Amino acid sequence: MLAEGRAPRDRSERMILNNYITMRRITELKGEPLTPEMVLNVHRLVSENALDVADGAGRMRRPDERIDVADTHGQVLHDPPPAEELPRRLEVMCNFANGKIPDYFIHPVIRGIILHFWLAYDHPFVDGKGRTACALFYWQMLHAGYWFFGFVSISQILRKAPVQYGTAFLQTETDDNDLTYFVLHEAEVIRKALKELHDYVERKSRETRICMRLPGGFAELNQRQQALLTHAVRHAGFISKIAGHMSRHGIVYDSARLDLSKLGLLEQRKTGRALGFVAPPVLEKRLHK
Repeated sequence: MLAEGRAPRDRSERMILNNYITMRRITELKGEPLTPEMVLNVHRLVSENALDVADGAGRMRRPDERIDVADTHGQVLHDPPPAEELPRRLEVMCNFANGKIPDYFIHPVIRGIILHFWLAYDHPFVDGKGRTACALFYWQMLHAGYWFFGFVSISQILRKAPVQYGTAFLQTETDDNDLTYFVLHEAEVIRKALKELHDYVERKSRETRICMRLPGGFAELNQRQQALLTHAVRHAGFISKIAGHMSRHGIVYDSARLDLSKLGLLEQRKTGRALGFVAPPVLEKRLHK
């Protein structure tokens, strides 16, 4: 969807698009101080057309909008601060994120984790607090100069173990808001996310080395074409489209079509109105030939 630039078909795809847009925006905002207006804007970006409350994106909840966090049996686990307190709490949270408070050193990673907890604890929106909290964590990391976090996905780790996240949150709240529980949990999430990214980079590097060891090395291919060939070898049957290739590499139509048709290694096929290029199962044999 993102590569081809098509519109999302359902709420799930809409949330994916929103997260993508939000991360790009956060990258642009990394040098600016956090403000209540920025927090509301981030919430609007991650929540646009993805909430049950039609006008809920980009605004704080109102006093008549009762919010609590309950388990499957209806037992209330967390009762957020009243709506009347939210503007002031949001302002203080931004002062913390910007390093104005407290008057002693807090490591940027710990500050980011606390910012994540703070936003989730206050629950200032009718919905979408989790995605906004994650987005603010990324802003804090990039703001502090940890550029590598632009490629780290903590969300997929959190989704794999939602009970552990909830438990760390509850342990903090029920022990006089001792953040040690949540900090330790999030530190482990970050460790796992970094390991997954390193493993991914190593796997992709290994795949590239395999392709480049093929007979001839295909030195006549440019970097885009080599990346395309590497992907095709590893994903037989995958259909590459000109629009997607253009979007991924920021190139014009003619360049994208030339890349896909280079050497005649991929098979052309009509997919609806668009022209697709399929990686055949015998591609590796063709390369050796």
